Amino acid sequence: MTDPSTDTTGSALTGRGPVESFWDLARFHAKMNTAPSYFGPTTLEMVPPPAWAFGATKQEADELLALVLAGTKTATASSHADYELEDEPLPQPGTLGIVLDGDGHPRALVETTDVRVVAFDQVDAEHAHLEGEGDRSLEHWRGAHERFFAEHAAHGFDPQMLLVLERFRVVYAGD
Repeated sequence: MTDPSTDTTGSALTGRGPVESFWDLARFHAKMNTAPSYFGPTTLEMVPPPAWAFGATKQEADELLALVLAGTKTATASSHADYELEDEPLPQPGTLGIVLDGDGHPRALVETTDVRVVAFDQVDAEHAHLEGEGDRSLEHWRGAHERFFAEHAAHGFDPQMLLVLERFRVVYAGD
């Protein structure tokens, strides 16, 4: 999938790519552009937050995004080892992200509200429920995530593997 943040076709009117155009709308609707103009451009105006999709396939991205947009999914889990492997900092409360659909189109701006690092086998029923998948039970969550991490995590699956558990809220949802 092409990274839409590097799209050079952009909008004919603005010359900006789809992520940047979405970011302009999201900042406006979320009232994040409130700095007086005499301060000059802020970082929020110049650099959009990272854009990413849930899951590992187009279908998963679309299904999980639908749960986010419906307000059902307000949490997610990632492999801690993948952050280390990619030398990427862990999210912090206040971190913003642009969620893409399966075709790479920006659809929602989310803000991380809470982050915990726990072992897979220590994830609780509350987190499983907040992820909003299947019947929202811990049993369903464990089965689905064991399969996902076995296939997609850099170091595979281990019941004691560390996970980054995030809670988030939708700040703005586009069309």
